[in-house]
Amino acid sequence: MTEYVILVNENDEVLGEMEKQEAHEKGLLHRAFSIFIFNKKKELLIQQRAKIKYHSSLKWTNACCSHPRVGESYLEGAHRRLNEELGFDCELYKKFDFIYKAEVGDGLVEHEYDHVFIGQYDGEIVINPLEVESIKWINLIDLKKDMDLYPNHYTEWFKIIFDKYEKYIEH
Repeated sequence: MTEYVILVNENDEVLGEMEKQEAHEKGLLHRAFSIFIFNKKKELLIQQRAKIKYHSSLKWTNACCSHPRVGESYLEGAHRRLNEELGFDCELYKKFDFIYKAEVGDGLVEHEYDHVFIGQYDGEIVINPLEVESIKWINLIDLKKDMDLYPNHYTEWFKIIFDKYEKYIEH
């Protein structure tokens, strides 16, 4: 199935739609969301992107991130993708939104109006191997140390969110 993204301006006003790959090739601003899931021990769930992903494969990132579909709210898209990638759902709260632009390799550019959601979950996780290679829970102190030592092990958007907005994502 061909995936489309919703093109927007800096005020999150819809400009149109475009096939996802083309939008990333052209670096056009589009809607996205990022989900941060914590457990009761205040550890963050991170995923290693599947080897078959068309960019940033095998890099570590937040629990889930994607794009809302046409006619779907950011929150509806976030719940859909949480189920599709990790096999669970939980209550999500929007924390903030921001715009970023980052090269992600192979001539692709992520230019996103990103809404960041936070949730808590302690149950079973069933990863979708087409999306996720592996998962782990990590406390924020250890994550920060690892990101400082091995920045190339992490996705560009995850590093941006963590560096600029760490105080907002603490649960």
